[in-house]
Amino acid sequence: MRVGVLTGGGDCPGLNAVIRAVVRKGVQEYGYDFVGFRDGWRGPLEGDTVPLDIPAVRGILPRGGTILGSSRTNPLKSQDGIRRVKDNLAKEEVDALIAIGGEDTLGVAARLSGEYGIRCVGVPKTIDNDLSATDYTFGFDTAVNIATEAIDRLHTTAESHMRVLVVEVMGRHAGWIALHSGLAGGANVILIPEQRFDIDQICAWVESRFKIRYAPIVVVAEGAMPKGGDAVLKDESLDSFGHVRLSGIGEWLAKEIEKRTGKEARTTVLGHVQRGGTPSAFDRWLATRFGLHAIDAVRDEDYGKMVALRGTDIVRVPLSEATARLKTVDPSLYAEAEVFFG
Repeated sequence: MRVGVLTGGGDCPGLNAVIRAVVRKGVQEYGYDFVGFRDGWRGPLEGDTVPLDIPAVRGILPRGGTILGSSRTNPLKSQDGIRRVKDNLAKEEVDALIAIGGEDTLGVAARLSGEYGIRCVGVPKTIDNDLSATDYTFGFDTAVNIATEAIDRLHTTAESHMRVLVVEVMGRHAGWIALHSGLAGGANVILIPEQRFDIDQICAWVESRFKIRYAPIVVVAEGAMPKGGDAVLKDESLDSFGHVRLSGIGEWLAKEIEKRTGKEARTTVLGHVQRGGTPSAFDRWLATRFGLHAIDAVRDEDYGKMVALRGTDIVRVPLSEATARLKTVDPSLYAEAEVFFG
């Protein structure tokens, strides 16, 4: 058995832990051979590979990013993409493919498996935690910890200058990072894509904090939108999966707060800092377990599936189910956080 491995989409802490677990168990227990495809789906599309064996995965457990590289390449949008992927998999004598990624990467795997007979197993990866079939994705915990630490640090500088600090975090169309880091970091306002916000209410909360000599922290997800308005975009261009580039809501919000309240407001955009660096212990643990169960799915010839966390158990779910819809923040969870607003 020869197994291909790729990591697609945005990079994420814990990717290397998955690769390590897949290769270690696959070689040691099942005697499989492995080949890594570079830069996500670009690897199978262009036949760009790297040897993948036990020496190649030594020492990578604590490393962020991915030794295989990543990209947002969409073979379904490339000319003769399906044929080229099939030809390159055949050329490399790949019997099965483990695709590690989020909504887009696994969406391609679902199509290739369901419609074109390519034997795929998926592993859920995204800092956004927005895949509906799994309780958590690895990378999320690390991103939340990074954002929480930043918020902790910003409290002291906000209080020193008595200014509003707006912290923009990632998450695209799901508010999980904003909700978790905002609540853990003691933010005074948390804004998420699932709940449109009232700028007048935010300004009232801000002013109420200043009345007690307390500098407010506003945490906003990059996809949050005001009532009656649209998402704030850096530009209108789309990637190969049809996504716009979100970011800018933090700067817009700070300007509105300053204009309406007369209080100085500054913005901190955490951006790709949330993706980088050493994965947390939880993400290493979860990513490792995902890798072990992914190679078991290959052994069982249980293709077209994604490994998922349900409670403390790792289960297998159809790739089509895993990518059918986004997992978004439930209103009841957001209501819990609202107790601390203002």
